[in-house]
Order: sequence, then C-alpha cells, then structure tokens
Amino acid sequence: MPLIQVNNTKLYYVKEGNGAETIVFSHGLLWSHKMFESQIDFFKKKYTVMAYDHRGQGQSEVTEGPYDMDMLTQDALELIDQIAGKPVHFVGLSMGGFVGMRLAARYPDKIKSLILLETSANPEPVENLPKYKFLNGIVKWFGVIPKVAKEVMKIMFAQSWLENPKNKEAYKKWIKELQSNKRSITRSVEAVIYRKGVEEEIRNIQCPTMVVVGDEDVATKPEKAKFIQMSIPNAVLHMVPGAGHSSCIEKPDEINKLISEWLEQFS
Repeated sequence: MPLIQVNNTKLYYVKEGNGAETIVFSHGLLWSHKMFESQIDFFKKKYTVMAYDHRGQGQSEVTEGPYDMDMLTQDALELIDQIAGKPVHFVGLSMGGFVGMRLAARYPDKIKSLILLETSANPEPVENLPKYKFLNGIVKWFGVIPKVAKEVMKIMFAQSWLENPKNKEAYKKWIKELQSNKRSITRSVEAVIYRKGVEEEIRNIQCPTMVVVGDEDVATKPEKAKFIQMSIPNAVLHMVPGAGHSSCIEKPDEINKLISEWLEQFS
C-alpha cells in the first residue's frame, strides 16, 4: 500500500505513467484521489500522474489535533519533493485548489503550472457557515448518515447532473463514497470552513494558471473563479456548462480536454 511519511503524517498516494511531465491531482473535501479516476486513466498514457489523499481523508492517516490549510500545503510540498523531485503541474479541485494556490504563491520553484477547478481564494462565505456547521455537528456524532449524504450531494453536483437518469449508477457510487467517511472527517471540514482567505497572496503567483468552473457550481460559484482569474497575472478562465462542484466526475471528457490542451504548451 503506497503510504509516504511527510510532515508528521502518512499520506496515501497513487503514481502511474512515466512521462517527462508530472501532474499532481489534489482532491476536494469529503472525497479522495478516487474522484480523479477518469483523469488518472486518461493522462497516465502520456504523463507521470500522481494523486493523493489529504491527511484525515481517504486512505491517509488521521492525525490528532486541528487541521488547517497551511498544514495541508506543507503535506503536499513534502509529497512533491519526495515523490516527484521536480516542478509539477498541480491540479487542485476545491480544497485541493486552496492547497494549490498556497503552493504556487509560496513555493514558485515547485509548481510549473497551476490548474484550479471549482475553488475560491476567499474565506468561506458567512452565509454558508450555519448550514455547514450544522451538518458537521451531525457527522461528528453520527457519521455521514444518508440524510446528510443526500444534502451534501446537492452541494457537490450540478442539479442537471443529479436529475439526469443516466447518472443513476454514478450517483449510487458517489453517495456511497461520501458515506464511507469516518466521523473524524469533521477535522477536515473545519479546516475548510474556517480557512483564511488568500486574496492578496495569489497576486504573487507567477506560473501559468488555468481556472475552471462549472456554470452550476453552488459551493464555489463562478464569480469566485472570475476573481481568481483576475487576481493571478495572465490566468485564463473556462466555464464548463452543466457541471457543478465535481466537474472532473460530472464532465470528465471536457475536463480532460481542457487539461490536455493546457499541457500541450509545456511539451
């Protein structure tokens, strides 16, 4: 089982392919590296692909004490140093994007290019906090019960995706993944909902940056993506029709095409 010791924790990761360029995928809250299955399968043919689980999530170690974004950024930095040993293309979705922006701003020599999916440079909007804190309180006591999982699916996926009968099996698969989270996931949730903003810090990012957002994302709305694109010098923005907060699952072909075209400039 591929576990690596970094920053006083053990992180689970997968590494596939042996291309000259390395892509690292960093997942969103309540998921794991599995959310990038379609991307790993697609890009391993031409690139070296790494995907990992944040501490306290997926198959990575659950450590004691509170988590925050600085800690998770340090985890990712040490993982890149040990496994890649050279600058990487960092793809971060939501929580993974919070990490990616901090890495690119603070450690410019480690990130060759930055791809941000469904993410925000701002703190969690105040209006979201009561709902998220309530759901997190239930999880702390009872785990991710079906009622909570159904509410979370409405946050994670586009309404059009949820209502499409073709996605029935995929819905079952991903709601099961949600419900597999342990009660300790609340530490990761708190790291996200109480995060500090990096609105000023991202102005220092110099690497090529692509920002992608689904037009039905209700968790980090398209205006959040626009703010990032306007703040990072020369960043580009793409809107994906019919995608919500899990665009890599909902619209894998579109996301793979965008990333593939983006990476062509580096080969």
